[in-house]
Amino acid sequence: MFKARFRFLVLAGLLGFVARPAARAQAGAAPLCIGQTFALPSAVLGETRRINVYLPASYTDSATGLPVLYMPDGGLGEDFLHVAGLVQVLTGNGTMRPFIVVGIENTERRRDLTGPTTNAEDQKIAPRVGGSAAFRQFIRTELMPAIRQRYRTTAETAIVGESLAGLFVVETLLREPALFDTYVAFDPSLWWNDGQLANQAAQQLRTYAGSAKTLYVAFSRDALGTAPVRHFAAALRHAPQPGLNWHYQALPDETHATIYHPAALRAFRLVFKPRPVLPAK
Repeated sequence: MFKARFRFLVLAGLLGFVARPAARAQAGAAPLCIGQTFALPSAVLGETRRINVYLPASYTDSATGLPVLYMPDGGLGEDFLHVAGLVQVLTGNGTMRPFIVVGIENTERRRDLTGPTTNAEDQKIAPRVGGSAAFRQFIRTELMPAIRQRYRTTAETAIVGESLAGLFVVETLLREPALFDTYVAFDPSLWWNDGQLANQAAQQLRTYAGSAKTLYVAFSRDALGTAPVRHFAAALRHAPQPGLNWHYQALPDETHATIYHPAALRAFRLVFKPRPVLPAK
């Protein structure tokens, strides 16, 4: 009996010894912060949207403003963390200019990122679709002014997205090219509405006469060879060079599920590469 009680006391003591440092460690833990987040009420969308922001180290080290990279699918459980991490790595090793990353968290993703469609199968993917024009208005009239008010920014803006977000990127380039300076799309869902956006691209790009824009678009093996992608690639080949600086990348080793990170690595190094420093006169 005595031995059993002694073993119990020793065991209890050991457990207490282990538990107390663990409890102290837990009590001393602090939140791990990689950026900022705020809620933005939207009159355009009739709802409040969560906005996540990554600020590169150079933002706090300097009083100058930075360009802004906007991203749909920008929730913490979506694409914000890995895109912010990639921007952190590339700016840190000097292969990309620093950007403020603004992630727009989804509420009704398929509503916001798609244009109108007459295809019955498209209309089945969500209770509401076809709201891309309103989502663009939200970005233009509510989100961008809020970002300019809250942070030190330059006039340069960019947008990045994959899949339906990539469709929104391409649609914005064709419908409202003045909204951003650089458009980056990976596996955009050009099949939407029977490929109408890709079919219209040639005419819209030929008539574009605005200031110079940059487009980077990449496709995985799941999209390469499809009719909308072929039509869009042909439209780019016949686009007016002074009006659009475009880059087309085929990534046959990637699938729709794997394309975002490797394509973003290539794209950011190319379209956001550091600008040469001119010698002092």
